[in-house]
Amino acid sequence: MTTTIRRFVETDTGHRVPNHKSKCRHMHGHRYRFEAEISGDVVAETGVSEEGMLMDFSDVSSILMEHVHDVVDHAFVVYSGDTDARSALELMGTEHRTVVVDFIPTAENLAKWAFEQVAPHVQSVYGNRLRLVAMHCRETPKSVATWRP
Repeated sequence: MTTTIRRFVETDTGHRVPNHKSKCRHMHGHRYRFEAEISGDVVAETGVSEEGMLMDFSDVSSILMEHVHDVVDHAFVVYSGDTDARSALELMGTEHRTVVVDFIPTAENLAKWAFEQVAPHVQSVYGNRLRLVAMHCRETPKSVATWRP
């Protein structure tokens, strides 16, 4: 039987959805929560640090911090084709953190992006079939997008 764990990081990140029919077309930000969902078998090897776990939660946190949090926290994520926003952000110079992506930064697309950043780093050390099965991106307290391969 497979077990599942979840661990999350939160970021303060700006974006805009340039073609949105309402106010999301304006530059704004969110307190995003990126939550990794990992499945596998509980480690049965006696005497190892991960005995009884899928993966140490602190190891999951380290991966999320390095590959998601530290990339987009206190940054503005902008679509490469959004020339108006890119021009405005360029006026701020090098003191501003801008992350240019090849997709419109909706919660759905950010969930997929985060999945792609994290998945290669979730590896079985004890043959316990670890894999990232989903990435959840909470944009607001009432709005969550999930990406699964």
